[in-house]
Amino acid sequence: MQAVFDGHNDVLLRLWQHARGGADPVAEFSEGTDKGHIDAARAKAGGLAGGLCAIYVPSGDLVLKTPDENGHYATPMAAPLDHLPSLATAMELADIAFKLDRAGAWRLCRSVEEIRAAMADEVFAAVLHMEGCEAIGPDLAALETFHAAGLRSLGPVWSRHNVFGHGVPFAYPMSPDTGPGLTEAGFELVRACNRLGILIDLAHITEKGFWDVAKTTDQPLVASHSNVHALTPVARNLTDRQLDAIRESRGLVGLNYATTMLRPDGQENAATQLSDMVRHVAYLVERMGIDCVALGSDFDGATIPEEIADAAGNQKLVAALEDAGYGDAELAKICRENWLRVLGQAWHEPA
Repeated sequence: MQAVFDGHNDVLLRLWQHARGGADPVAEFSEGTDKGHIDAARAKAGGLAGGLCAIYVPSGDLVLKTPDENGHYATPMAAPLDHLPSLATAMELADIAFKLDRAGAWRLCRSVEEIRAAMADEVFAAVLHMEGCEAIGPDLAALETFHAAGLRSLGPVWSRHNVFGHGVPFAYPMSPDTGPGLTEAGFELVRACNRLGILIDLAHITEKGFWDVAKTTDQPLVASHSNVHALTPVARNLTDRQLDAIRESRGLVGLNYATTMLRPDGQENAATQLSDMVRHVAYLVERMGIDCVALGSDFDGATIPEEIADAAGNQKLVAALEDAGYGDAELAKICRENWLRVLGQAWHEPA
């Protein structure tokens, strides 16, 4: 079994939503559930040894648009969020992460050494990520506090606009060049993350925002859960030019398991074949090289192929990649080593 360090999941959002209805998030994760994609038992069964766990403040007004007769859709952008309510929600999500850590249900990690130690101990290695930075605020006053609490990765925007920049909509077919890039506050955020050692994630940002980050950051370029626009032309996927820039920076792309980002028709349909996932990996490897390809499942945040179903099915993708000709050393890079290399570089750790 290949141990997997995964670049993106929304398990904290699911636990927070259920906790608001009275559920115990620690029990749900540690004792198991039939809901969602990740708990401790299913993660262990599927070799999911850890990952970047998102603090994501949801947009209550977002409803995915139904495709038209041609299969096309363009969901209107979610409305911007206010800072203080976003901060309050982010703190509640972070509190769940800390409760899981204190209970031993998972281990919050702040370095690659800590990730490897947790994996060796067979404890889920969780790294805090923030998806959309409405909770940070334009003065960046909360950034140092979140970093001290363990935040080690962030995406300036989700698929909505905020004071830091502009996100891409959920749309097919559409280019990722959908609007402006970073604001002045966004440039300051990138520079602050470079100084602190917080990874910048480009998964939801416009193409102009991508290039704004690329010219500002001193880190490898990373899209934690994105796929190939040439194969599935949704706005969330990456163009060949973007892939080339990621390769040149020795960054990575984490394969997103969302069916809308895998299928040639861009549809939300769980009856999606593993061959679609392998096809995207093969394109990424050919375009960027084996050192720049990883996994970013979007577990608990998307409709994924029914053959995988949840974290317990993760090794089915590994087996499909093995059947496609990837050897053990290549699979180790895709499954975890590329992520650990890039995180170490972004976090200012010695090579």
